[in-house]
Amino acid sequence: MTTGLKLGPLADEKPVKLTVELPAGLFRDLTAYGEILGRVESSAGGPVEPARLIVPMLQRFIATDRRFAKARRSSGSKGQE
Repeated sequence: MTTGLKLGPLADEKPVKLTVELPAGLFRDLTAYGEILGRVESSAGGPVEPARLIVPMLQRFIATDRRFAKARRSSGSKGQE
């Protein structure tokens, strides 16, 4: 069954340590993004480490996925197990 979701996230209220392997190209993109963000955001105080970008990027991605929001509303799911 195709849901049209970009991701199938699992949410939890407590932090969970997760180790992932990223393709080298994605890591380079995250590094470049962190460098650019560090230059344009005066509060960043220099380049932002790639690891610090992952959570806000995923949160933003999920928050803007309309199909996910619609599916969540229709199923009453909060992403809990």
